[in-house]
Amino acid sequence: MKKIILGLSVLLAFSLSACAQGKGDNTENNKEGIHWMTFEQAEQKMKEHPKKVLVDIYTGWCGWCKVMEKKTYSNPQLIQYVNDHFYAVKFDAEQKTPITFMGKKWEYIAANRANQLAVQLMNGRMSYPTTVFMDENFTNPQPVPGYMEVYQMESILKFIGDDIDKKTPWKEFQHDFKPEWKP
Repeated sequence: MKKIILGLSVLLAFSLSACAQGKGDNTENNKEGIHWMTFEQAEQKMKEHPKKVLVDIYTGWCGWCKVMEKKTYSNPQLIQYVNDHFYAVKFDAEQKTPITFMGKKWEYIAANRANQLAVQLMNGRMSYPTTVFMDENFTNPQPVPGYMEVYQMESILKFIGDDIDKKTPWKEFQHDFKPEWKP
């Protein structure tokens, strides 16, 4: 009986080891998910290689934030596009730990029940989820409130990520846009 238990334990250990080797962490070499980072990390990366920035502002209690994470941010084509064109920041608006970003310390404000950076990025309109797009200098924040399906996010990502916003009005682009990514 001891030999059987020992044999099963060894077999289980090898199985777990093989599974662990097949999985990686969420680094730039892993294409399994969006490479989420903090503001501090994005600011550091920006010094090395400027990119546009996508900020997913969420809260722990927000149901639509969880749905967007599960349905929209899990789309393989969306993941690839975001990782190629943006630095993606995951930001809990209610985080109480101060954030140092752009030379300023951003604190939690109890009256707003949010970090002052979230309030700033969302222009005081506290709605979750909100996706904020910024340029390569962390300027010109464009908040887009609400849950977005893959096709909605695709149009905005391509409009901003491909610099179409610099030469074509949104309504014109939206009129001609045909989604390509499968939900």
